Amino acid sequence: MKPLATPVFDDAHLARYTGGDAALRDELLSLMCDQARRCLAIMDSPPDPASWRAACHTLKGAARGVGAFALAEICDEAEVQSAAAWAGARLAVERAFRETERAFGTVD
Repeated sequence: MKPLATPVFDDAHLARYTGGDAALRDELLSLMCDQARRCLAIMDSPPDPASWRAACHTLKGAARGVGAFALAEICDEAEVQSAAAWAGARLAVERAFRETERAFGTVD
């Protein structure tokens, strides 16, 4: 998978949806992280290609919704990978998620 040119997290994107409400922002970021963990668990051993694609697609949408555009981009690439590439793609998604979590932690 190729390196990203996309920012890890665009707080201004999320602020447009939350109206600057810090509690709402924190809740949405927490929900996205919970969703990421569920999707990563499915990606650990997907029962079939449809489950793999659904987990990648679901996480991509959740990430885009909060402005985690780098994670969304990685998920977009992972979504179309063949089963032979799933292990590496899942690792890339997990790394992007961890980086995203760190970026969320720097939000004031």
